[in-house]
Amino acid sequence: MADSHGHVNNWLLITRQHHHIPPPTTDMASSGVTMDVDHEMVHQVGSGVDDLLQLHEGAQQDQQQLDRALMAESGATVVSSAEAEASRKNIQEFLKHHCAYELLPESGKVVALDVALPVKQAFHALYEQGIPGAPLWDSSSQQFVGMLTAADFISILQRLGSNGASVFSEEELEMHTIEEWKKEKQTLFPSAIHALAYVGPDDTLAHVASELMRLDVAQLPVLHYPAHALVPELLHLACLSGILRCICRHFRHVPSSVPLFSQPIGTLPIGNWVSGIAEPGSRPLQVLRRDEPLSRALALLLEARVSALPVVDENGVFQDVYARGDITALARDSTYTRPQLNDMTVSQALQMGTAQDWQGPGPINGSRYLMCLRSDSLRYVIERLALPGVRRLICIEAGSRQVEGIITLRDVFQFLL
Repeated sequence: MADSHGHVNNWLLITRQHHHIPPPTTDMASSGVTMDVDHEMVHQVGSGVDDLLQLHEGAQQDQQQLDRALMAESGATVVSSAEAEASRKNIQEFLKHHCAYELLPESGKVVALDVALPVKQAFHALYEQGIPGAPLWDSSSQQFVGMLTAADFISILQRLGSNGASVFSEEELEMHTIEEWKKEKQTLFPSAIHALAYVGPDDTLAHVASELMRLDVAQLPVLHYPAHALVPELLHLACLSGILRCICRHFRHVPSSVPLFSQPIGTLPIGNWVSGIAEPGSRPLQVLRRDEPLSRALALLLEARVSALPVVDENGVFQDVYARGDITALARDSTYTRPQLNDMTVSQALQMGTAQDWQGPGPINGSRYLMCLRSDSLRYVIERLALPGVRRLICIEAGSRQVEGIITLRDVFQFLL
């Protein structure tokens, strides 16, 4: 379907079928790996105060020395607070004067799921289409009524496994429709937002970014309501990476407008870091071991409210990433019907879903993840996060490959806005 501006958008509405959707039969391959490469003092009586002050001053000196070392390694010059604020202001002004319509590709495809579709078929469809989530269409009301995401699949699996049964019932997922899950979800999570959140094509990029951050969601449907039409048009799924691509395109040829981009990420308050690097009082980065049960990984993803966790070996050396989107790999051959989540390890789950199986947009060369160093510039990080399908960078120590931190799209926008 083409609009008056020449954009072509293909709609794929997945509705309930009477026959079973066969899972893909592609052989699984090994996972790909690529290397791109407040302070408030407690008032105490006595000499303990002096000890605390000395420790605090020592920590400040260590951080200053580290910042100087990172600046020297990167070859960057320190920007003033005024320059940093000017960078943020220029970005914010750009976002205020550009709209969501600019996020639409010249030709693209959007996938919607009918609420009458069984949950099992819905997650098969997400996996086969290579997407982490999709809008929900209610044929009776002729309206979009919500989103189905990987977080829903995690909640469903945890719900099915809570009865202590030795195996998951495939029949439960075969019979359970998306509409029934939506009703159950409202009972399980009454405080959550269940109404459809969306943006319009004329909304500013600043508004789109603000809504994505406020609602803590990865995607928002871009809906257009034509005059005198009852059925809305689904134009696109807006995400932070698309907005970041717009920022990169605009400021690529005027780097002097954003001097903040030249700073090493290790000197900036951005990202989530392991203990010893994280800011005092902040929550340190959580990591997973390859031999840990998948159930813990899924629980941690929901509890920590993060989209992915680094996977390390016994020495803390980076091995892989387990993300919320990886859960849809369990729908590949109905694996969720066989073992309990406690019986499957993170390593086994990762082997089920590889970059070669992913059909949707993803990091360059089909990599499951991209990495960076603390001495890399903010521009380096932003340009890679702007790649289609990339939502995070794993920061490692160059020599040991030990995980030091993770920087997500959300971290970048929290820092810039």
